[in-house]
Amino acid sequence: MAGKRKTTTSSGTASSKKPKRVAADEEVFPLNGEEEEVNQVDEQGAKMSSHVKPHSQRNENGRGRSAKNAASEEESTKNENVNGDVSDEDVPEARFVSAPVPDEEARTRWPHRYVKKTNKQATGSKSSNTKDDSEEIIPARCHYIQAEVDGRFIYNLYDDAHVKAEDGEDSYICKIVEMFEAIDGKFYFTAQWFYRAKDTSIKHAYDMDKKRVFFSEIRDDNPLDCLVEKLNIVKVDLEGKKAKISSCDYFCDMLYLLPYSTFVKLPPENTTISNESSSTLSSDDDMNEVKSSNDTYHKSEVTLLDLYSGCGAMSTGLCLGANLSGLNLVTKWAVDLNKYACESLRLNHPETEVRNESAEDFLLLLKEWEKLCIRFLLITSSDPEKQQSYPFDLEEDGDDQDDDDEDGNDDEEAFEVAKILQICYGDPKDKGERGLYFKVSWKNYGPEYNTWEPIDGLGNCQKAIKDFVTNGYKSRILPLPGDVDVICGGPPCQGISGFNRFRNRNNPLEDEKNKQLIVFMDVVKYLKPKFVLMENVVDILKFADGFLGRYAMGRLIEMNYQTRIGMLAAGAYGLPQFRMRVFLWGARPTEKLPQYPLPTHDVLVRGVVPVEFDSNVVAYDEGCVARLEKKLFLEDAISDLPPVENNEHRDEMPYASDPKTKFQRQIRQRKDELLDASLKSKSSQCLLYDHRPLELNSDDYQRVCRIPKKKGANFRDLAGVRVRPDNKVEWDPDVERVYLDSGKPLVPDYAMTFVNGSSSKPFARLWWDETVPTVVTRAEPHNQAILHPEQDRVLTIRENARLQGFPDYYKLCGPIKERYIQVGNAVAVPVARALGYALGMAFQGSANSEPLFTLPKKFPNIVEQISSASSEDDA
Repeated sequence: MAGKRKTTTSSGTASSKKPKRVAADEEVFPLNGEEEEVNQVDEQGAKMSSHVKPHSQRNENGRGRSAKNAASEEESTKNENVNGDVSDEDVPEARFVSAPVPDEEARTRWPHRYVKKTNKQATGSKSSNTKDDSEEIIPARCHYIQAEVDGRFIYNLYDDAHVKAEDGEDSYICKIVEMFEAIDGKFYFTAQWFYRAKDTSIKHAYDMDKKRVFFSEIRDDNPLDCLVEKLNIVKVDLEGKKAKISSCDYFCDMLYLLPYSTFVKLPPENTTISNESSSTLSSDDDMNEVKSSNDTYHKSEVTLLDLYSGCGAMSTGLCLGANLSGLNLVTKWAVDLNKYACESLRLNHPETEVRNESAEDFLLLLKEWEKLCIRFLLITSSDPEKQQSYPFDLEEDGDDQDDDDEDGNDDEEAFEVAKILQICYGDPKDKGERGLYFKVSWKNYGPEYNTWEPIDGLGNCQKAIKDFVTNGYKSRILPLPGDVDVICGGPPCQGISGFNRFRNRNNPLEDEKNKQLIVFMDVVKYLKPKFVLMENVVDILKFADGFLGRYAMGRLIEMNYQTRIGMLAAGAYGLPQFRMRVFLWGARPTEKLPQYPLPTHDVLVRGVVPVEFDSNVVAYDEGCVARLEKKLFLEDAISDLPPVENNEHRDEMPYASDPKTKFQRQIRQRKDELLDASLKSKSSQCLLYDHRPLELNSDDYQRVCRIPKKKGANFRDLAGVRVRPDNKVEWDPDVERVYLDSGKPLVPDYAMTFVNGSSSKPFARLWWDETVPTVVTRAEPHNQAILHPEQDRVLTIRENARLQGFPDYYKLCGPIKERYIQVGNAVAVPVARALGYALGMAFQGSANSEPLFTLPKKFPNIVEQISSASSEDDA
């Protein structure tokens, strides 16, 4: 169930092994539930058992020893009493050299070490909440604040240190957060672990600074003699200069949390010794806690850039959801290479600057635009590379008119620039001459004579260029670094598609079809938005050990963004399709890292989830009782739509009937109603758009007409097909093959051989009580179930759009096949809306540190719910 997540033993990081905690022998006192606070972070690590390879897991005969192994060593290796007289040859390899911490203080600081057994625990019986042996707490006789190991190093409490690792591996890195003698006389320290990048979910996908480590909340107990050497780990501010890094062993600027592979800024320093559950880091630099910019900076409009925007589904949902949280998020800019998708977005979002160009050219344009703004003194910069000289003096006014020749001969026609209309980077004339171009309107000539001209050909038109840049700067036709609050987008990674037979598994980024992921991150690096949301298919975490997903996380972390990654199923947020997608959040250190919204609907998650990232599926924990709405079916979404034929050509038509379900009432809402649920619906007065199917050719139409109108019907129900006991199809030798009017067979060979004859998808009907696996971009019925339950046609564009959660007011542009592509490639709007609500909470500083949160009841109709509750109170 989407509302219930299985407990797994695998995860998205360096190891699938469960963190192993060192346990004492028979004398262990279980932890009292009321005194569990100190060990909460350790237990959390055990629950999320496998995101990271545990530092405490060492070979029994290797360089590290578990408590159990230590118990079996000879008595002579035990340490003598600190206060006793010991000769040089009797000095143990590990010993405490400070006086014990006073008993009362020790019991206050580490209460879990001094809890007595209950009678029930003493008898060995266990309740359902009792931990297994690997999680039992080692009881202490006393605590210390200083120790010596191997006669080389004196370790103090809260020192950083290297710890023995398995043979052939790098030493582990920890902070010593506890030193104690167990009741059996053995000496231990509690390690709180640091992780190198290769031991986190990034792995080797991005080459981090080798001195950069990430602090964690994972702790465990280890024999004192596992300490190898002292370290100097410097704590640095993400946004500040990494001072003194060159002189330290390692530097740390982020906290790595196992749930949802989360990287966040370090918490403020906590030096209160009584609070042992709060970690501290050794540092010469104090962390300056940066107050969220939203505490001091407010504006009416929060800007969004939608990269690889398609027809705008993702940004539409984000803006709707953010608005419900009280944040006025507006899609200011959008970029896509598909001109029809751009037309759709421009039609539905007239407030958006829509650019039909590649993301690479868009980035190059932004850099040139910044240089122009600098040259015209609209902004300042100390970067000499941005002070680029153009083939004319942009700082002085000049005459836009061409000078006459020396002889005063004016026979040739003179062209005078009337106005600069647009700007782009690339080659609008397709001549291979790449660079900065302006679209020019010529004086005394109509729009049909407008042309694109390179900047080096407009040397005498500096006033027109200056006017265009100045006006464009004021209206923000293009964003400058710092102008964008949020960047969202789903960079295409076609190189990981299963349809690509030449996929590069060794280095996916060498494949040109995956390069857009690099471009997306380059745009983020240049514009430096407060928040980033990247969407992609699940294969980004499956193909090549999830290399591309790990790379995306690594790029954001390298740019000092806090990150977390999760997978959301569309059906879990109120749609009758499953459709699992990956969403990666990024947030500047000054901001709250957005959370993931927990499911609102009870739906089974289908599809293969990457084993190493199984715990990144956004769902309730197993055993958690959640009150979820019932999953939706196809009938809930489209049963109110008027019947249409295979050859329907109308783009607009009346609804013909009232909505029959809650989903249909919501999907019919106009844009103003979605932004304000208190407004009364006027959907009955509106027209229905795009309710027309891809017209099938004569042969396919005849085949579809013969598919029975029943649940599960497909090509296997046609004459001449026989299903074997192994569920594969074969030709029925007792039935003569049937042919169509064209002479082609009723049952095509490709249907019989698809997936080696085991598939039932060719020419398959969907049924009213089904949840669709996913909306596709192609509307041909040859290898997928897309036939209407009771009408002889494929699902219409509007029916597909409803399965994706597009509001009915959203009108699409372009040829029929292009409209199907726009809908199939879109992010499900309800998922984006829920994420937009999470974004709004984070932007306004109301998100907490947990990775998941619960949406308001009856979301997204929360305004309607509040109004209803208010009416009841008045009554």
